[in-house]
Amino acid sequence: MAVGKRKECRQGELFLCAHEISSSSNSFYEAFNKMLSKNGFDAYVEELCEPFYADGKGRPGIPPGVYFRMLLVGFLEGLESEREIAWRCSDSLSLRNFLGYEITESPPCHSTLSKTRKWLSLAAHEAVFGWVLALLKKVGLLRGKTLGMDSTTLTANAAMRSIVLRENEMSYNDFLKKLAAEAGIENPTREDLVKLDKNRKKKGSNEVWMYPDAPDARITKMKDGRTHLAHKLENAVDMDKGTLVAMTVQTMDGGDTASLSVTLDAAEAQLEAVGLVAEEVVADKGYHLNDVMISLEERGLRSYVSEPKRGRRNWKKNKEAQKPTYTNRRRIRGARGKSLQRQRGEKVERAFARLLETGGMRRVYVRDNLEIMKRMVIQGAVFNLSLLMRTHCGVGKPRVLQGNSSVQLALVVA
Repeated sequence: MAVGKRKECRQGELFLCAHEISSSSNSFYEAFNKMLSKNGFDAYVEELCEPFYADGKGRPGIPPGVYFRMLLVGFLEGLESEREIAWRCSDSLSLRNFLGYEITESPPCHSTLSKTRKWLSLAAHEAVFGWVLALLKKVGLLRGKTLGMDSTTLTANAAMRSIVLRENEMSYNDFLKKLAAEAGIENPTREDLVKLDKNRKKKGSNEVWMYPDAPDARITKMKDGRTHLAHKLENAVDMDKGTLVAMTVQTMDGGDTASLSVTLDAAEAQLEAVGLVAEEVVADKGYHLNDVMISLEERGLRSYVSEPKRGRRNWKKNKEAQKPTYTNRRRIRGARGKSLQRQRGEKVERAFARLLETGGMRRVYVRDNLEIMKRMVIQGAVFNLSLLMRTHCGVGKPRVLQGNSSVQLALVVA
């Protein structure tokens, strides 16, 4: 067989029928679409989002089912930004079919996707998350008795070189030049400014500095050792099934002990909506504090919170915290407490890995906690749907099907 050459100039077909275009369908997305349609997803979100749409006004809208499906694609394909999601949906014939678009139609652009997110309220996004939880409860994938709590950082869409003083919004570079002038250094070089700033105490204090376009972001030391502006994501996970029950996006102020109550309120509200009640809370030692122990006891929750080594305690000034602290200590030293701590390290961290690492949301590209929360809520919803697909079909993401025809056949049969 001779080697062929590519023809540089050739006349294309004037007309082309849609059925003549070869399109390899994706078995996962077909099964995923059938699961959503079977449970009335489109009818639910259209009724939910009806107050946010007006006929004949503004730019042409997209159906709510299309909007939420595009965000689902972001998790399933590991895409970071809405621009990437829009490009991927436009490029893939199987994703066009998943969204319900014909070959002659164009999926929404990233601008439409972004504006739709801003139009829809956080309550609408949380309602979709609640709809998924109700579906998981119906199929036996949500128990809600024991909640595992943990938090992590989200890299903000902000640069450290652009931070300003809170009191007068002076830039960081101008502030260093002012310090150099006060120290008697005329026309300082970059090396002079770095040397002057190197040993200054509390030079990265959040009480002093802020990023003007993202006031919710905080200067934080990341897990890899770098210092960056970041947001805080806190999850509540069902320890029995690994289902994500609630998630909150907060500032880094106050640490884990300050954010726990907010996430617990969100988790209890979601469980109450599906007729379940939390009874136990499992967390690491970063959550252990006298006020937290008292709060968990007042909520009627059994605590399994690891206790840091503080030495001998003096309870004269805080006697009401003694009993819940000792009760928690007894629980974590038992067999069940040790088992729950091992499971927490597995199931809660697994949720973070799938949401942020393989799900593409470790860095966020919106600059407000409210908008970030909208993205993360749908990210959590598709994480739970992925768990449902994995449990009943054996496949949780489309990339599992690559080069595995037997799994594709099993998915079609399921």
